[in-house]
Order: sequence, then C-alpha cells, then structure tokens
Amino acid sequence: MIALQDIAWAAGGFALEGIDLEVPNACYGVLMGRTGCGKTSLLEILCGLRRPAAGRVVIDGREVTDLPPGARGIGYVPQDGALFPTMTVAEQLGFAPRVQRRPGREITAIVERLAGDLGIGHLLDRRPDGLSGGERGRVALGRALASGPRVLLLDEPLAALDEDTRDEMADLLKEAQSRHGLTALHVTHSRAEAARLADRRFVMEAGVLRGEDPGPQ
Repeated sequence: MIALQDIAWAAGGFALEGIDLEVPNACYGVLMGRTGCGKTSLLEILCGLRRPAAGRVVIDGREVTDLPPGARGIGYVPQDGALFPTMTVAEQLGFAPRVQRRPGREITAIVERLAGDLGIGHLLDRRPDGLSGGERGRVALGRALASGPRVLLLDEPLAALDEDTRDEMADLLKEAQSRHGLTALHVTHSRAEAARLADRRFVMEAGVLRGEDPGPQ
C-alpha cells in the first residue's frame, strides 16, 4: 500500500498543499497531470529524495516519513532511467543486491532471473551507450526490481519511446507489477497510458490533488 497523508512541501514559488493519496495493495495507480504540476515532486517525497514540510508517508503499512530512501522498500525508475554509465547491464541489475550484501551466487541468480523475465539476457555485457531507448527502459525496470521491493514508483517511464516500443514497455510494466505482486504508482501526462495501465487514476493540477479520475464512462 502507498499512502500520502496531508502532505505539504514548497520550493520557490511552487507548493504542494494537503495531499492525500492512497493506492491499495497490489494495485497499479497512475498519477496524471500537466508538466510542472508537481507529479515528480510527489514521487520524490514518496522515495525520500524530498522531505515534506508536513504530513506522513506510509509504505506497505509502515510510516517511512523520516527514513532514508534505501530503507523504504521502494523500487524507483526515474524519468531518464538514470543508468550508471560505466556499468554493464549485468552490473546494473546486480547493484542493489550487492548493496544489500547478498551472497555472490544469489546475486547471479537474481541477475539471470530478471534478465530472462525482461528479455535482456543477450545484453548483459553491454553498457548504456550501446542500448536502445526500449532496452534502457527494461534495464532501469530490472534494476528497480532487483532489491525485491513491495512498491514500484515510475516517473514518465514511457515518455521517450516510439509508439511500438511504448506499447511493448506498457505491457511489460503491467506484467512485472502483477508477477511480483507490487503496488505501483506511475506518473504520466498521458490519458492513453492511464487507460491502458491503471487500476486507480489520480489527477493533479498546480500542486493540488483533484482526487480520482473515473476514466472513460
């Protein structure tokens, strides 16, 4: 479960006020809104990259407002993927398990399983500059899943992809969320993405959450 309770945050002339949002366990939530409305800031508050001025952040039934990002049990895919430029795909997938001090044999098994699930087993020796946009998206998703999170946060993960690749990635995201039993929150400005992916839809305007969008009637 993902919950934001009465969240407030401000920077410069922009503010988030009284944000209440809840995505039930194992649901795929989509947060929609125009560029600059505060979607990414809200995601970063959930991740622990920004600290709210007021309110509570609850992940999987546990308050995490004061915890650092690595202690929140979250897998995060930022807007540009943010892959490590000098690491191979195998090293990207193995990064979180290494930080968790998993045994080497277990890390190898995690890398092989994720590479197979995401269709990137043939790319394990490549670095990001040798990958297509869709391949980078798959690697970023795999890196987010490698720590075994209960919650997955995605910031415009399909925005830079061509139409065919976007459709493939949308199907992969939904499949990964379902297979791993994750609670997901996906940020986008696209109603088409929301219609394709969302169990719950939320609309944000100028720092204010307008509540759930029922979608097409």
